[in-house]
Amino acid sequence: MTDRHDTGMAVRRAVLGDAHVDRAEAARGPLDDPFQTLITEAAWGTVWASDAITRRERSMLTLALLAATGNFDEIPMHIRATARTGATPRDVMEAFQHVAIYAGVPRANHAIKLAKATFAEMGAAEMEAEA
Repeated sequence: MTDRHDTGMAVRRAVLGDAHVDRAEAARGPLDDPFQTLITEAAWGTVWASDAITRRERSMLTLALLAATGNFDEIPMHIRATARTGATPRDVMEAFQHVAIYAGVPRANHAIKLAKATFAEMGAAEMEAEA
């Protein structure tokens, strides 16, 4: 593996958490191995590893771009990542307001629905962990 891959795995684990990455790696197979290498090195080892902006800002950008392009399946994963990146629920709602103005209200509305459900699940999980 390359240094970029090692860096990517470290950043991916820091942002998404070990449990998520472990599940993804366990599901990895010969068919998707080149794709997994690509996203680990390019997305996580290059883009997310850059210190040009904070992980909080990167979370907000990522969520806004996912919503604006209608890639809703990854929004819950990136909402869960905000617990590690420092993006607050208010930050996320601000990003989705930009989506509403620049990409459309229906996309922002759906993203907000997903975010609310995911934040609620996260809160329930935190309450269970404290019990």
